[in-house]
Amino acid sequence: MLAADPAAGLGLYVHWPYCARICPYCDFNVRRAVPVDTGQWRAAFRAEMRHLHMLHSDAQALTSIYFGGGTPSLMAPALVGGVIEDAATVLGLAADAEITLEANPTSSEIETFAAYRDAGVNRLSLGIQSLDDDALRFLGRDHSADEARRGLARAAEVFQRTTFDLIYGRPDQTAGQWEKELCAALALSAGHVSLYQLTIEAGTAFDAAQRRGTLAVPDDDRLADLYDLTQAIMEDAGLPAYEISNHAATGERGRHNLTYWRYGAYLGIGPGAHGRLTIDGHRVTTETIREPAAWLSAVAAHGHGIAEQSVLDAAACSDELLVTSLRLVEGLPAARFEAVTGYTLTSLKAAPRIATLIDEQLIELDDDRLAATATGRRVLNAVIGEVAESLSWLADRRTAARD
Repeated sequence: MLAADPAAGLGLYVHWPYCARICPYCDFNVRRAVPVDTGQWRAAFRAEMRHLHMLHSDAQALTSIYFGGGTPSLMAPALVGGVIEDAATVLGLAADAEITLEANPTSSEIETFAAYRDAGVNRLSLGIQSLDDDALRFLGRDHSADEARRGLARAAEVFQRTTFDLIYGRPDQTAGQWEKELCAALALSAGHVSLYQLTIEAGTAFDAAQRRGTLAVPDDDRLADLYDLTQAIMEDAGLPAYEISNHAATGERGRHNLTYWRYGAYLGIGPGAHGRLTIDGHRVTTETIREPAAWLSAVAAHGHGIAEQSVLDAAACSDELLVTSLRLVEGLPAARFEAVTGYTLTSLKAAPRIATLIDEQLIELDDDRLAATATGRRVLNAVIGEVAESLSWLADRRTAARD
């Protein structure tokens, strides 16, 4: 069984847990920003990456680093630079590695963009979320639409590669409003945009509001219409989807997230970070302690803050492979499918559910590739479930043949 596809690259995810404000839709591991000891944090990041490096079997150099959060643009640029320097020393860094940092476009953070570039960041990801002031207030953002525009303009001046996020499918949002907002954002785009439908995650402020009956999101039919409109606008703009929520011009796809979706390995450091390692040929999951102070203490005591570490069995690997790879327009190549699942795509064609998916034009399947179609990506969870059931069918047939 292939634990990770080396061709997908090796990523390092660095989690910064602090935010100036907690957004009502966010279910990430975030805390209100507090003063920190940057030396202590750098030492902890370095120690944890050393520990994970010892565990991980593959000696491949990093092809990407991603500073996520939280709000990494609240990190001191010197700390960001120190982590990049330590990653190069401890793990090895490919000459063309993509190094992304998430940032907000508040006026104070805009002033630090050049410092992050000088620290080694070569791609900036801006959390714009909307270009409408009313929508920004609804989403709990602490920047204005004007700051968002200025942030995008400044990012383009400082970095050769940038991306930004927008959220659509907001309550009462019309197709006309979304089209106007998206087209205005595209005029400021440098080649990559992430477009997410608003989802209500358990435990968030929006979840509480929905349960109280004070928040109602659009129904599935309206969301489907907004999704279709989004795909059409982005295609016309020369930024087609390469993943279900990500759109890029030629050469601008995000390499770090492609490592996730292509079932590569990635090391996760920082409070609440997740990772997928290869240890003795097996896919191993890691998750660190979520509370920052507890994580720092654990790293100081043990050299890492890992709270959970487990080996994925063959069925779990197969499920992860489908969930990640079928998000991609490029789909899942035969060699990767066979290495992880133990089955060929040719054998998958025999499953009754697969024939139905093909007939309904929800998937494309030949001897070289399995992919969800544009129609299939509209109902991707259902498609993934059907393919997973088909793998179970193949497993049952193999067991029966042995018996």
